[in-house]
Amino acid sequence: MAGGVLAITGGHGALGSAVAKVATAKGWRVALIDHAPAKPGVTAEKTYGGVDLTDAAAAKATLDKLAADFGGLDALFNIAGGFAWQKVEDGDPAAWTKMHALNVTTCLNACRAALPLLRASAAGRIVNVGANGALKAGAGMGAYAASKQGVHKLTEALAEELKDTNVTVNAVLPSTIDTPANRADMPKADPKKWVAPEALAEVMLFLASEAAGAVTGALIPVTGKV
Repeated sequence: MAGGVLAITGGHGALGSAVAKVATAKGWRVALIDHAPAKPGVTAEKTYGGVDLTDAAAAKATLDKLAADFGGLDALFNIAGGFAWQKVEDGDPAAWTKMHALNVTTCLNACRAALPLLRASAAGRIVNVGANGALKAGAGMGAYAASKQGVHKLTEALAEELKDTNVTVNAVLPSTIDTPANRADMPKADPKKWVAPEALAEVMLFLASEAAGAVTGALIPVTGKV
Protein backbone atom coordinates (compact mmCIF):
# COMPACT_ATOMS: atom_id res chain seq x y z
CA MET A 1 0.00 0.00 0.00
CA ALA A 2 3.01 2.31 -0.45
CA GLY A 3 1.72 5.66 -1.62
CA GLY A 4 -1.72 5.01 -0.16
CA VAL A 5 -3.54 7.68 1.85
CA LEU A 6 -4.02 6.93 5.55
CA ALA A 7 -6.19 9.00 7.91
CA ILE A 8 -5.52 8.62 11.63
CA THR A 9 -8.01 9.96 14.18
CA GLY A 10 -6.52 10.88 17.52
CA GLY A 11 -3.43 11.47 15.44
CA HIS A 12 -1.86 14.10 17.69
CA GLY A 13 -1.70 11.77 20.70
CA ALA A 14 1.12 9.43 21.74
CA LEU A 15 -0.18 6.39 19.86
CA GLY A 16 -1.41 8.31 16.83
CA SER A 17 1.94 10.08 16.47
CA ALA A 18 3.85 6.80 16.73
CA VAL A 19 1.64 5.10 14.15
CA ALA A 20 2.03 8.08 11.82
CA LYS A 21 5.83 7.87 12.06
CA VAL A 22 5.90 4.14 11.25
CA ALA A 23 3.36 4.53 8.44
CA THR A 24 5.28 7.41 6.85
CA ALA A 25 8.47 5.34 6.92
CA LYS A 26 6.63 2.60 5.04
CA GLY A 27 5.57 5.01 2.30
CA TRP A 28 2.03 5.91 3.36
CA ARG A 29 0.77 9.45 2.85
CA VAL A 30 -0.49 10.28 6.34
CA ALA A 31 -3.18 12.72 7.46
CA LEU A 32 -3.81 13.28 11.15
CA ILE A 33 -7.20 14.27 12.60
CA ASP A 34 -7.58 15.35 16.21
CA HIS A 35 -9.63 17.52 18.52
CA ALA A 36 -6.37 19.02 19.80
CA PRO A 37 -4.09 21.25 17.73
CA ALA A 38 -1.05 19.62 16.16
CA LYS A 39 2.11 19.41 18.27
CA PRO A 40 5.46 20.54 16.89
CA GLY A 41 7.43 17.82 15.14
CA VAL A 42 4.43 15.70 14.14
CA THR A 43 5.22 13.29 11.29
CA ALA A 44 2.47 13.66 8.69
CA GLU A 45 1.84 15.16 5.29
CA LYS A 46 -1.12 17.12 6.63
CA THR A 47 -2.90 17.64 9.94
CA TYR A 48 -6.47 18.63 10.77
CA GLY A 49 -6.78 19.99 14.30
CA GLY A 50 -9.78 21.22 16.27
CA VAL A 51 -12.08 18.53 14.87
CA ASP A 52 -14.92 17.29 17.11
CA LEU A 53 -15.54 13.76 15.87
CA THR A 54 -18.53 13.37 18.19
CA ASP A 55 -20.23 15.71 15.67
CA ALA A 56 -21.16 13.73 12.54
CA ALA A 57 -21.24 16.85 10.37
CA ALA A 58 -17.74 17.87 11.51
CA ALA A 59 -16.43 14.38 10.81
CA LYS A 60 -17.88 14.40 7.30
CA ALA A 61 -16.59 17.88 6.52
CA THR A 62 -13.09 16.92 7.63
CA LEU A 63 -12.99 13.64 5.69
CA ASP A 64 -14.32 15.41 2.59
CA LYS A 65 -11.63 18.09 2.94
CA LEU A 66 -8.98 15.40 3.41
CA ALA A 67 -10.12 13.56 0.28
CA ALA A 68 -9.99 16.79 -1.71
CA ASP A 69 -6.50 17.56 -0.40
CA PHE A 70 -5.10 14.07 -1.06
CA GLY A 71 -7.24 12.98 -4.01
CA GLY A 72 -8.83 10.08 -2.10
CA LEU A 73 -8.53 7.82 0.94
CA ASP A 74 -7.33 4.22 1.27
CA ALA A 75 -7.30 3.53 5.02
CA LEU A 76 -8.76 4.88 8.25
CA PHE A 77 -7.27 4.18 11.67
CA ASN A 78 -9.64 5.08 14.52
CA ILE A 79 -7.36 5.85 17.46
CA ALA A 80 -9.33 8.77 18.93
CA GLY A 81 -10.81 7.97 22.32
CA GLY A 82 -10.57 8.42 26.05
CA PHE A 83 -10.17 6.57 29.33
CA ALA A 84 -11.79 6.85 32.76
CA TRP A 85 -11.34 4.69 35.87
CA GLN A 86 -14.09 4.79 38.46
CA LYS A 87 -16.18 2.34 40.41
CA VAL A 88 -19.86 1.96 39.69
CA GLU A 89 -21.16 2.56 43.20
CA ASP A 90 -19.56 5.93 43.92
CA GLY A 91 -18.65 7.10 40.41
CA ASP A 92 -20.24 9.75 38.24
CA PRO A 93 -22.83 8.20 35.89
CA ALA A 94 -21.93 10.88 33.33
CA ALA A 95 -18.66 9.04 32.74
CA TRP A 96 -20.58 6.31 30.92
CA THR A 97 -22.02 8.85 28.48
CA LYS A 98 -18.61 10.50 28.05
CA MET A 99 -16.82 7.21 27.38
CA HIS A 100 -19.45 6.21 24.82
CA ALA A 101 -19.08 9.55 23.05
CA LEU A 102 -15.27 9.53 23.01
CA ASN A 103 -14.80 5.89 22.05
CA VAL A 104 -17.89 4.74 20.14
CA THR A 105 -19.39 7.88 18.64
CA THR A 106 -16.07 9.19 17.29
CA CYS A 107 -15.39 5.81 15.66
CA LEU A 108 -18.89 5.59 14.20
CA ASN A 109 -18.83 9.10 12.76
CA ALA A 110 -15.37 8.69 11.24
CA CYS A 111 -16.31 5.34 9.68
CA ARG A 112 -19.53 6.69 8.19
CA ALA A 113 -17.79 9.76 6.79
CA ALA A 114 -14.94 7.70 5.32
CA LEU A 115 -16.98 4.89 3.76
CA PRO A 116 -17.78 6.54 0.40
CA LEU A 117 -14.10 7.38 0.03
CA LEU A 118 -12.89 3.90 1.03
CA ARG A 119 -15.34 2.25 -1.37
CA ALA A 120 -13.68 4.24 -4.16
CA SER A 121 -10.26 2.87 -3.19
CA ALA A 122 -8.93 -0.31 -4.77
CA ALA A 123 -8.60 -1.77 -1.26
CA GLY A 124 -10.28 0.25 1.48
CA ARG A 125 -9.27 -0.49 5.06
CA ILE A 126 -10.65 0.44 8.48
CA VAL A 127 -8.69 -0.48 11.61
CA ASN A 128 -10.25 0.42 14.95
CA VAL A 129 -8.60 0.42 18.37
CA GLY A 130 -10.56 -1.61 20.89
CA ALA A 131 -9.19 -2.86 24.20
CA ASN A 132 -8.09 -6.20 25.60
CA GLY A 133 -9.38 -4.94 28.95
CA ALA A 134 -12.90 -4.84 27.53
CA LEU A 135 -13.01 -8.62 27.13
CA LYS A 136 -13.35 -8.98 30.92
CA ALA A 137 -13.73 -5.72 32.79
CA GLY A 138 -11.90 -5.26 36.06
CA ALA A 139 -12.94 -3.09 39.00
CA GLY A 140 -13.30 0.54 37.95
CA MET A 141 -13.23 -0.36 34.27
CA GLY A 142 -16.99 -0.58 33.65
CA ALA A 143 -17.58 2.61 31.67
CA TYR A 144 -14.41 2.29 29.62
CA ALA A 145 -14.82 -1.43 28.92
CA ALA A 146 -18.46 -1.01 27.93
CA SER A 147 -17.52 1.69 25.41
CA LYS A 148 -14.69 -0.36 23.95
CA GLN A 149 -17.02 -3.35 23.62
CA GLY A 150 -19.14 -0.97 21.58
CA VAL A 151 -16.14 -0.45 19.29
CA HIS A 152 -15.71 -4.23 19.01
CA LYS A 153 -19.33 -4.77 18.02
CA LEU A 154 -19.30 -1.83 15.63
CA THR A 155 -16.26 -3.42 13.97
CA GLU A 156 -17.96 -6.81 13.62
CA ALA A 157 -21.24 -5.40 12.35
CA LEU A 158 -19.64 -3.08 9.81
CA ALA A 159 -17.38 -5.86 8.54
CA GLU A 160 -20.44 -8.03 7.89
CA GLU A 161 -22.22 -5.18 6.14
CA LEU A 162 -19.22 -4.64 3.84
CA LYS A 163 -18.34 -8.24 3.02
CA ASP A 164 -19.45 -7.83 -0.59
CA THR A 165 -17.26 -4.75 -1.05
CA ASN A 166 -13.55 -4.00 -1.29
CA VAL A 167 -13.49 -2.58 2.27
CA THR A 168 -12.27 -4.60 5.27
CA VAL A 169 -12.93 -3.66 8.90
CA ASN A 170 -10.85 -4.98 11.79
CA ALA A 171 -9.83 -3.96 15.30
CA VAL A 172 -6.75 -4.36 17.44
CA LEU A 173 -7.23 -5.01 21.16
CA PRO A 174 -4.13 -3.75 22.98
CA SER A 175 -3.40 -4.16 26.64
CA THR A 176 -1.58 -1.29 28.38
CA ILE A 177 0.32 0.80 25.83
CA ASP A 178 3.73 2.18 26.75
CA THR A 179 3.07 5.92 26.66
CA PRO A 180 4.41 8.76 28.84
CA ALA A 181 0.97 9.20 30.40
CA ASN A 182 0.72 5.54 31.41
CA ARG A 183 4.24 5.59 32.86
CA ALA A 184 3.31 8.64 34.92
CA ASP A 185 0.04 7.06 36.12
CA MET A 186 1.64 3.69 36.97
CA PRO A 187 5.21 4.43 38.13
CA LYS A 188 5.62 1.06 39.86
CA ALA A 189 4.61 -1.03 36.81
CA ASP A 190 7.10 -2.64 34.44
CA PRO A 191 6.64 -1.00 31.01
CA LYS A 192 8.65 -3.79 29.39
CA LYS A 193 5.49 -5.90 29.75
CA TRP A 194 3.38 -3.31 27.96
CA VAL A 195 2.77 -2.86 24.25
CA ALA A 196 5.17 -0.55 22.45
CA PRO A 197 3.27 1.92 20.23
CA GLU A 198 5.51 1.00 17.31
CA ALA A 199 4.67 -2.69 17.72
CA LEU A 200 0.96 -1.93 17.70
CA ALA A 201 1.50 0.23 14.62
CA GLU A 202 3.02 -2.72 12.77
CA VAL A 203 -0.07 -4.86 13.43
CA MET A 204 -2.40 -2.08 12.33
CA LEU A 205 -0.42 -1.47 9.17
CA PHE A 206 -0.48 -5.16 8.34
CA LEU A 207 -4.27 -5.06 8.56
CA ALA A 208 -4.19 -2.09 6.19
CA SER A 209 -2.00 -3.93 3.68
CA GLU A 210 -3.02 -5.80 0.55
CA ALA A 211 -1.75 -8.99 2.21
CA ALA A 212 -4.57 -8.74 4.77
CA GLY A 213 -7.32 -8.57 2.17
CA ALA A 214 -8.88 -11.82 3.41
CA VAL A 215 -9.09 -10.60 7.02
CA THR A 216 -12.24 -8.75 8.08
CA GLY A 217 -14.31 -8.63 11.25
CA ALA A 218 -11.30 -9.74 13.31
CA LEU A 219 -10.64 -8.57 16.88
CA ILE A 220 -6.93 -9.11 17.32
CA PRO A 221 -5.40 -9.04 20.82
CA VAL A 222 -2.05 -7.23 21.00
CA THR A 223 -1.00 -7.74 24.58
CA GLY A 224 2.79 -7.61 24.72
CA LYS A 225 4.77 -9.92 26.97
CA VAL A 226 2.32 -10.29 29.83
